[in-house]
Amino acid sequence: MVRQTGRADQTTTVGEVTSAVDRHPHLAAPCPDGWVRVDLHSHTMWSGDSTTTPEEIERAVVDSCIDVLCITDHNAIAGAVELADRLTCRVVVGEEMRTSAGELIGLFLTERVPMGAPPAETARLIRDQGGVVYVPHPFDPMRRHLAADALVELVNDGLVDAMEVLNAKTSLASLNRRAEAFATHHGLHAGAGSDAHVPDAIGAAYVEMPDFDGPGEFLEHLPLGRVVGHHWDQARPWTPRIVPSTSRG
Repeated sequence: MVRQTGRADQTTTVGEVTSAVDRHPHLAAPCPDGWVRVDLHSHTMWSGDSTTTPEEIERAVVDSCIDVLCITDHNAIAGAVELADRLTCRVVVGEEMRTSAGELIGLFLTERVPMGAPPAETARLIRDQGGVVYVPHPFDPMRRHLAADALVELVNDGLVDAMEVLNAKTSLASLNRRAEAFATHHGLHAGAGSDAHVPDAIGAAYVEMPDFDGPGEFLEHLPLGRVVGHHWDQARPWTPRIVPSTSRG
């Protein structure tokens, strides 16, 4: 079930609203003991369409209380690898790669997956390195979502592990609901991510789930989790800043 949150939960009591306002705008109630908040979809300056620097990521994960950040830069894993030893939260190395029929995400990667291959080949390349195949923003026409026929073919071939049923950048809630219905109908695990391209977006959508060690436990525990979040696609406040150059990889 998707649990929508806002800057203050309007269904709570007056005292609870006050405490909600005091918390970071993307946080709902605290996690149960032994659970973690996992943002399954985020971007850094290695993506090309994001300018979020390592220093900004460091501050954002502390402010948002995200426990596990899946860094899924476009066609690159170098940023995730570099940040894995730098952030206070755990990092899952991922990549959002463009296939010949739209975008797929691989999680728990050890090698970059080349762009441009057919979806089935891309999914197998993810699986071959022990990774998790995750479908982002499946029905959002504003994004390079996976074509409907390609998605159905992947699912029928058993090549999808999880689907993003809450993407914080997707402006129409009906599109997220459609993704949730599709995932439920096809027995796919439900995931959620901020799709953050600016630091303040990190943690706008995430999964609360029992803690895990590696991709196997991640897939075992994900169905036990709760999808939490809300739409958030605000522009970065202007500040003077320098974004370091980086080679994507």
